[in-house]
Amino acid sequence: SFASLAEATWQHYADLSRTAGSTQHGTVNRRYVPPLGPLALPTAEPFDNSTGRMSDKHLKEEWSEADIATAVKDSVVMTWSSSANRSSLPLIVRGEGIYLYDKAGKAYMDMTSQAVCANMGYTVDEAVRKAVMKQMTDLAYAYPGLGMVEIRARLCSLLKEITPGDINGFLFPLGGSESNEGAIRIARRYTGKFKIMSAMRSYHGGTTGPLAATGDFRTRFAGEQPGFIKIFQPHSLRFSTGTTDEEAAQQALKMLEEQILAEGPETIAAILLETIVGANGVFLHPVGYLEGIRALCDKYNILLILDEVMCGFWRTGPLFAFSHFRGVVPDILTSAKGLTSSFLPLGMIGLRQKIKEHFEHNALGWGATYANHPVLLACAYEVVRKNCLDGMEGKVANIERIMLEEMDTLIKRHRCVLQGRAIGAFGCLDLVNSKGEPLNMLGHDLPKEALAVKKSMVEHGLFGLFRSPLMHICPPLIITEEELREMFRRISRVLSDLDAVA
Repeated sequence: SFASLAEATWQHYADLSRTAGSTQHGTVNRRYVPPLGPLALPTAEPFDNSTGRMSDKHLKEEWSEADIATAVKDSVVMTWSSSANRSSLPLIVRGEGIYLYDKAGKAYMDMTSQAVCANMGYTVDEAVRKAVMKQMTDLAYAYPGLGMVEIRARLCSLLKEITPGDINGFLFPLGGSESNEGAIRIARRYTGKFKIMSAMRSYHGGTTGPLAATGDFRTRFAGEQPGFIKIFQPHSLRFSTGTTDEEAAQQALKMLEEQILAEGPETIAAILLETIVGANGVFLHPVGYLEGIRALCDKYNILLILDEVMCGFWRTGPLFAFSHFRGVVPDILTSAKGLTSSFLPLGMIGLRQKIKEHFEHNALGWGATYANHPVLLACAYEVVRKNCLDGMEGKVANIERIMLEEMDTLIKRHRCVLQGRAIGAFGCLDLVNSKGEPLNMLGHDLPKEALAVKKSMVEHGLFGLFRSPLMHICPPLIITEEELREMFRRISRVLSDLDAVA
């Protein structure tokens, strides 16, 4: 029978494979003996890991330039770029108004608010100082999951009042990257979907998720990250999406809808975009584009995350740049930089009411030890409150008037300027060489023309984030008309130097 045949087969195998070997030939199929002896565990070379001794130089009130230079060379690591140039950076010792001063006393006009973040310049308002010191004195820290503090309630309440739409829930990471990281997590948890669509020629931050969503050369530093899908936006690098803004908007939206259908709307948690593209060139979306993005998100049940880390808090005029676009309100809003004017590090995530309500009884799934830090919140509360009282939107409208006029002059006057864009106190020029070609691809090695620009900026007393071939012009929002026009005169001299480079 089949049963007896199976029993015989099993018994035969048991007779062959035994600890003591085959029943008929005992030296065959004995318990396997590893042919190599056991590996000896390695022993690490002992390295002195005792705590070092603090040197006497750390007891001195002031350091010499030599002390500083040695410390920079021995211990400082740069971000983004290699560290070899760290000793060539100017040693900045103080700031006042829109000016920065180096160790030799030379004054520089800050033409980009550093990384488009020092919105209020360098003279810290006395009320901001007092608010920070009061919070430091009263309660320097509270872990956000263990205790509530009044300043957190106050800032959330203020932002709920002034932020457009029904963006009613707020939390505060430590910066823009962390804010976008949190927004991505929240979108995935709220929707139960995983994919994030984001645009080429964009930047969303240096942590892994936002860097994977980034659409410039820096995204390669994040390595391969699943779930991030790149889309074209209306401002492409090598081909035209249309001869008019209307055509470009429609073409980009049609391409996006086809991509949504190909990916599967049921797999896409959110579309993440900069409301006004910042680091990649201050691109103003054509009228109808963001409105169309909002409509596509509604049609396919996808969340819209707008990144206003750079363009938020009055940089483009209104409190938030999405107010420029008819009827557009993001589901999740992120910002940072201008929230505290970078006096202290802080970011922001704003949630629409439906998302806020979802997490009333569902875990948010994001947090950090220093999130919602009371001292940082005190700084933000006072900065935002002061700017509301001072009518910042009107001040930026006046800056925009001068920016448009002066940039128009630069574009017409200088051969090296291909084109330019500006809104509010947010502007950028595209620089070209004598052949009419961009000085370089963003992120590539700097050619002689770009090095000449950097040198000329120093000579003419300009300080700023020059990311060749893009020349950003994003002054502090406190700049006066006289200072702004002087800044443009200096920029014009720099461009004249570039015009003269063969």
